[in-house]
Amino acid sequence: MPTILGQNQYGKAENRVVKITRDGDTHHIKDLNVSVALSGDLDEVHYSGSNAHVLPTDTTKNTVFAFAKEHGIDSAEDFGIKLARHFVDSCGPIHRARIRVEEYAWERIETSDANSKFIGADEVKHSFVRKGQETRTAQITYDGAEFEVLSGLKDLTVMNSTSSEFWGYIKDRYTTLQEDYDRILATSVSSWWRHNWTSDDQRAPQWEKSYAQAKKHMLHAFAETYSLSLQQTLYQMGARVINSRSEIDEIRFSMPNKHHFRVDLSYCGVENEAKDGAVYYAADRPYGLIEATVLRDGVEARIPMDMTNL
Repeated sequence: MPTILGQNQYGKAENRVVKITRDGDTHHIKDLNVSVALSGDLDEVHYSGSNAHVLPTDTTKNTVFAFAKEHGIDSAEDFGIKLARHFVDSCGPIHRARIRVEEYAWERIETSDANSKFIGADEVKHSFVRKGQETRTAQITYDGAEFEVLSGLKDLTVMNSTSSEFWGYIKDRYTTLQEDYDRILATSVSSWWRHNWTSDDQRAPQWEKSYAQAKKHMLHAFAETYSLSLQQTLYQMGARVINSRSEIDEIRFSMPNKHHFRVDLSYCGVENEAKDGAVYYAADRPYGLIEATVLRDGVEARIPMDMTNL
């Protein structure tokens, strides 16, 4: 049976780049994990092994590190845009570049008032502790004409210890779950959102501010929604971002329901009611998985339903 080549791409994955910027005694960190995927006129390398159209993956790795030094890293999105543009515009056989970035956040360590007597300095501005919240993500795709910029985050774990209910659902002979009118709502948010900026003809968003504001609106909506379902909370989080940030047209969430079940202590004669400050069992699996996209009205969805395949 004859065969033909389908979609293909190649590149160097997970280039760990740490850029230190020195502003006098004050240092700043950008800590990224950058993956490059290139596609284009690459049939012959698959059919005959000819590397005539292949930019070595080692070269893509070197480019990532060189760009970090030569251009700096203002934001994950801006760095990805520069890389994607370079690979497509400078290498004829390459027609499309996709840059994925994970960013790991650090915050400055606040030192004691008496630190100078130990180290001979008035203030330490070069010591950091790794933040333990979410991992910031970005994906930039460029085809020589237009960009698609997705920003996102993963592993943002949040909890409401009340203001959540779950009742009125379908019940059949397999249903054992009891209705709950005062429950814990907890989840680990993974999200991608798509910017409507596509070319230099438009004014680019302020990427750092845009990310911070999108995250802020998500958290505010999570905290301020009296939830009757995780689906309702998810929609409110997405709607808040879309309605508050004009540069964002689409946002998709994947949110596992991190179940917390009240422990049955009746065996030892102890009541364990939420109103009295209950004790819960935190179950790690199985878990409900809630996923949905929220769109600006009139916009076509483009973020894949399966975000693992972005």
